[in-house]
Amino acid sequence: MTRHDTEKTLRVAIVTGAGSGIGRATVHALANDGWCVALAGRRQEALDAVIRDYEQHVPESASKLMAIATDVTNAASVQRLFDTVQERYGRLDLLFNNAGVGVEGVSVENLSIERFRTMLDINVIGTLLCTQAAFRRMRANNPPGGRIINNGSLSAHTPRLHSADYTASKHAVSGLTKACALDGRKYDIAVCQIDFGNVLTEMAAGMAGGVLQANGERAPEPTMDLAHAAQSVAYMASMPPGANVQFMTVMATKMPFIGRG
Repeated sequence: MTRHDTEKTLRVAIVTGAGSGIGRATVHALANDGWCVALAGRRQEALDAVIRDYEQHVPESASKLMAIATDVTNAASVQRLFDTVQERYGRLDLLFNNAGVGVEGVSVENLSIERFRTMLDINVIGTLLCTQAAFRRMRANNPPGGRIINNGSLSAHTPRLHSADYTASKHAVSGLTKACALDGRKYDIAVCQIDFGNVLTEMAAGMAGGVLQANGERAPEPTMDLAHAAQSVAYMASMPPGANVQFMTVMATKMPFIGRG
């Protein structure tokens, strides 16, 4: 079998923020679906732990997964990530822009500019840098093409109280998704977005104890299983080149989103 024949049988993905939460679960879901996955995140040890955990359950998966410590806010670090994937697999078919930082939880008048800049650097600049690198790689595929899935949020549509930093960053991600979807058409690169609501990760573990509502009160909110969030990303990734789930909302059925206010 020639390298070209081998490349046609490979499906290669990069998942950022892969060391925990939705990223970790998505790595497992994609690998279960036959993808080769490069895990990117700030902490090498966390990425290695994701791979060890998966390989304990699927011992024959050793060649499917690789971990690359990456700072998505640093252009040189992002370039190393994509170069390493190219050297290992020779192509790139999917990028899940999942790296991000959560809300500070303070009213806008108390929000520090340093925190706001950090939020934009990770959630927006990181998404942009990885998207740019993915465009360059996907254009070089034979034939050209690929898919980029951005992790948005329900806050890209409707904010929570005390979330100016997070809401602004996720609205920016939505704008990037739309603009990059247009730019990607001529290269057969599909760019899309998934918006999660109340996924039960470590970050959301306290929701059952009460979440700040728009009226200033706290109330418990239902959550959804992490595996279903990951399976939703895998479904979007499984679409054929001629089809795209442009936007998908996946949330706990009874969470207060519709009618929030």
